[in-house]
Amino acid sequence: MSSTEETQEAATKPQTANPPASDVAAADAVAEKAAKLLEDAETALNDIDRPAPSAAVKPFQLEDLVGHEGPPDKCSIDLLRDVDLDLKIELGRTHMLLEDVLSLRRGSVVTLDKLAGDPVDLYANGRLVARGEILVLNDNFCVRVAELVGSESLLDEP
Repeated sequence: MSSTEETQEAATKPQTANPPASDVAAADAVAEKAAKLLEDAETALNDIDRPAPSAAVKPFQLEDLVGHEGPPDKCSIDLLRDVDLDLKIELGRTHMLLEDVLSLRRGSVVTLDKLAGDPVDLYANGRLVARGEILVLNDNFCVRVAELVGSESLLDEP
């Protein structure tokens, strides 16, 4: 037989070489995992129709929300001394068209709905809390509180 015939014969013969041992071990591990997953899935499907075991399940109990003691006899205003408030003083209001606002220049006069001498409104965090009058003291504007506005129950307490 010539070398050309041997080459052709070798090419037509099926290869019967064994795969490496590591590939066989990996294939066996994958097959075992697949079998385990299949078994777990079948067990889960069989358990669907069974009632769940009633372990020690008890209803949730809410505790009473009663404190140990009442509030202290004297509550101090010191608790609120460091609280920031947004204080605004409103001299008056007006309604203007956008065209009028855009035409404002230095020296323009805007007429408000209150007269000179009318009390101004004091707002704390957007809530009306008092009314007062405008004063000038040492070249600074000031407000003298003339009337507290609010809940009657808050104003009547000592």
